[in-house]
Amino acid sequence: MLKVLKFRYFLCALLLVGCGENQEKKHQETNNSTTTVVDNEVVATDEKVILFYGNSLTAAYGLDTKEGFPNRIQQRLDSLGLEYRVINSGLSGETTSGGLNRLNWVLNQPVDIFVLELGANDGLRGIPISESMNNLQTMIDMVKEKNPETQIILAGMQIPPNMGADYSTQFREMYPVLAESNKILLIPFLLEGVAGIPTLNLEDGIHPTAEGQKIVTNNVWEILEAVVLPSIETDVTTGAEVEEVN
Repeated sequence: MLKVLKFRYFLCALLLVGCGENQEKKHQETNNSTTTVVDNEVVATDEKVILFYGNSLTAAYGLDTKEGFPNRIQQRLDSLGLEYRVINSGLSGETTSGGLNRLNWVLNQPVDIFVLELGANDGLRGIPISESMNNLQTMIDMVKEKNPETQIILAGMQIPPNMGADYSTQFREMYPVLAESNKILLIPFLLEGVAGIPTLNLEDGIHPTAEGQKIVTNNVWEILEAVVLPSIETDVTTGAEVEEVN
């Protein structure tokens, strides 16, 4: 039995090394093409990657992940015949600090569009706005440093005035300020049309139901559409469509 286990470990090690060598070779041959592992073989594709990086809203807390907005975005892309692969990197309870700590690992894969959805848990915990803002800025900088061509979309968020009106106002304004200063796209309010509506939220009053996630999907798509269908230009500070290019 011991010999069998050792052989299995040895075989796994060979597979890992082999995949690493194949991946490096494929990367050199295909430049910026996305690489995907299929049956232990690394193959190059023209598929682009959209990575949703967020908290329980992205993770579709309380639902099957297929009901969450990232998966619904994938379905919409597929229906349009667009070669994009959506990666859901949502983690329930995630703060901007936690997101910053795990970002390097997430960026080990090629990412064409990076949707940053973090901050809500900071607001609910009363974390200083300056700290949250600095963490978000650092994450934006890290994505740009990893690949300057990555398109970043920031998901705006609002919180109840539990921490005081001044805090909630500063929290809300943090997102457009970051979007404008970094010249990145902004989803003005991710939960627009969902927040505060009992029938569209779970019993906790915070997380969208499956129907609520459909609305969130539309909120995301309004901005994402301009990136995946570049015939539409979008104002980076408001997300509004400003002109159509023939």
